[in-house]
Amino acid sequence: MLITNPCVVSLTWKLQDTRGQPIDELPEPVEFFFGGDDLLAKVEEALTDQQAGFSAALHLEPEHAFGDYDPALVFFEERSVFPEAIEVGMQFDGLPPGATTQGLPADGVYTVTEVYPGHVVLDGNHPLAGIALRLELVVRDVREATEAEIEAGSVGQPVFTVMNTAPSGPSLH
Repeated sequence: MLITNPCVVSLTWKLQDTRGQPIDELPEPVEFFFGGDDLLAKVEEALTDQQAGFSAALHLEPEHAFGDYDPALVFFEERSVFPEAIEVGMQFDGLPPGATTQGLPADGVYTVTEVYPGHVVLDGNHPLAGIALRLELVVRDVREATEAEIEAGSVGQPVFTVMNTAPSGPSLH
């Protein structure tokens, strides 16, 4: 079966920065909805009209991956808003309860980058923003999408999980 919109592709991959440092690896196939929200546009472009067994090595500049780093998405929030056990690398989906910083988008995902006695630094950029990436992928299978997957535009898998961004923080997708 050719990869065309809409369908589901099973992929394995290795994701690295341009210096060859590993970021993410899918050693076992994971399904992604092709033609929806699961894959980056440049990845879909490379997969179009291919089939199981296809492999590619892609170079993704920030504008084709997770965007440029935006310093306007770095915020300082009062330390008292956070639990005592706050650590660098922790991530929050949305605003912490009691947040007071003006302009802090409520729907952001924030990574704690620094903790001080009086404030905490929150970064709303994706952890891979501003980074050029190398992605080696292999198509393991292609199947028709179900009605539910077509309606959702997703099979519900994260696009990328981030390795080694924090000693104890969860992954971002």
